[in-house]
Amino acid sequence: MSSRKPDDAPLPKLNRETLRKALGIFQFVRPYWWRLAVGLVLLFLSSMVFMVFPYLSGMMVDVAQGNSDWDFSLQDIGLILLGILIVQGVFSYTRVMLFAYVSEKGTADLRKALYEKLVSLPIVFFEKSRVGELVSRLTSDVERLYNAFSYTLAEFIRQIIILVSGVIFLAITTPKLALIMLATFPVVVLAAMFFGRTIRKLSKSRQEELANSNTIVSETMATVQTVKAFTNEWFESVRYSRSIGEMVKISLRFARGRALFAVFIIVVLFGALFFIIWEGANLLQAGKITAGDLVAFVSYTAIIGGAIAGLGNFYTEILGAIGATERVREILDTESEVEIKPVKPADRSTMQGNIRYEGVRFSYPTREDMEVLKGVDFEVRAGEKVALVGPSGAGKSTIVQLLLGYYNLEEGKILVDGKSIADYDISEFRSHVAIVPQEVILFGGTIRENILYGRPDAAEEDIIEAARQANAWDFIRSFPEGLDTLVGERGVKLSGGQRQRVAIARAILKNPSILILDEATSSLDAESEKLVQEALNKLLEGRTSIIIAHRLATIRDVDRIYVLDEGRIVEQGTHEELSMMETGLYNSLARLQFETA
Repeated sequence: MSSRKPDDAPLPKLNRETLRKALGIFQFVRPYWWRLAVGLVLLFLSSMVFMVFPYLSGMMVDVAQGNSDWDFSLQDIGLILLGILIVQGVFSYTRVMLFAYVSEKGTADLRKALYEKLVSLPIVFFEKSRVGELVSRLTSDVERLYNAFSYTLAEFIRQIIILVSGVIFLAITTPKLALIMLATFPVVVLAAMFFGRTIRKLSKSRQEELANSNTIVSETMATVQTVKAFTNEWFESVRYSRSIGEMVKISLRFARGRALFAVFIIVVLFGALFFIIWEGANLLQAGKITAGDLVAFVSYTAIIGGAIAGLGNFYTEILGAIGATERVREILDTESEVEIKPVKPADRSTMQGNIRYEGVRFSYPTREDMEVLKGVDFEVRAGEKVALVGPSGAGKSTIVQLLLGYYNLEEGKILVDGKSIADYDISEFRSHVAIVPQEVILFGGTIRENILYGRPDAAEEDIIEAARQANAWDFIRSFPEGLDTLVGERGVKLSGGQRQRVAIARAILKNPSILILDEATSSLDAESEKLVQEALNKLLEGRTSIIIAHRLATIRDVDRIYVLDEGRIVEQGTHEELSMMETGLYNSLARLQFETA
């Protein structure tokens, strides 16, 4: 998936299919359809009321000169204008509030649906996607749709109403001038829009080149020690100068474009406008129109010109919103892994925890050419503690990821209590499993919230008991805020050992039937490891446990050890049995570790 920002994405081609798909996003505003309908009616009425102003302006001129066909005084017209302004204000306020309600509620529903879809997608989706782009879709793309709902779409329709009604009015009141205007003004305005778009592209190129030069500065400042260590000050200076030179070239093209655009506006656009006014003045001099007609015509011409220019800009915005819709629909149409619903706390009595792998073969979807597991067979009986050891890349973590149902198997079966995990409801099955990873990442709330993640409905005494069993209660109550202590983003305010013990408390509170420990003590100092290991021993009691370990001293007491190498189980037995195999892989790993220690 591309890392391109949504604002930089190419605009989609507008056809029946893209329009049909884009209209699907309106399902999120459907619950508020009557507000949208009333808003559109008020939009039409306020636009039509607005188109009365130029006509009344011309009428005032004719009344002042005594040439009006209507029996109105200037005071009467002033009162009419005041009444129209009040009506216009009421219409506009009500319409803006209705569109705001629809857009706020609709985009909020869209954000929730998009977030729920994202958290329900399988791990494979996130491995194939960039997290930054997913966050961008949840923010920038949805914000673009919000702007379309709240402003762009309404203004686009408004400009169409103004354009059509203005042309019809001119064709009725001053047909000759209307023909002259329609023959010249729209062409000039469209040319100005094209010119302006070219200049915007040059401006964007200049900003991109400026960003590139700033990136060089940031990189140099961040790695200044490396720059100096390799005496590359000259190289960095040349690199920055080259980037600045490119920016100057683009800037000069940008300046030339702006200068030509200014000439175009003054000579062509204003020239066309004055030509139309000159023709109108000739008709006024010949007595074919009144001064009020000319004033009204010039006003309508300016409004129509603004509508044409606005349509171009709003059309581009709508195309951008359609593109954002396509990117959002890609996620919404992706098949979910789980159904978003409350999951009841697991009842350990409903799952014994007998695990059996039969002929499991597997390759990761992101690198299908590399087979990670090559026919793995092993068994863990209920309540047993087994360890998986072996060199990096042997497939240890893959085995537990498959047990959690993160990926679909290519061949073989994984049975839990004699039933394939593919036949379980995945959310219900995972409620019986807890994992304590090597690198614990906590959520940025309080210690209480992080422990409660194991069982959100747990009582206060259950939280404290879980913290005690995890050897975490002493350090927790030493904090002034106790359980309400904020852990910071990703738990940075706690030490490694404290984070591990909070994660263990979370697992204890969940009370799982199956426990997975993934290098849970490998990155700790001796004192923290002792406390964490004591907590783990309590957690392991009476549960089916799979322990991934590099430090073999921590698994001497497990019931069985499976040794993996290149995706196959090459040895199995207890620590004593495997240590007696002088030529075995486990023995060589153990000798290497213990001799180094």
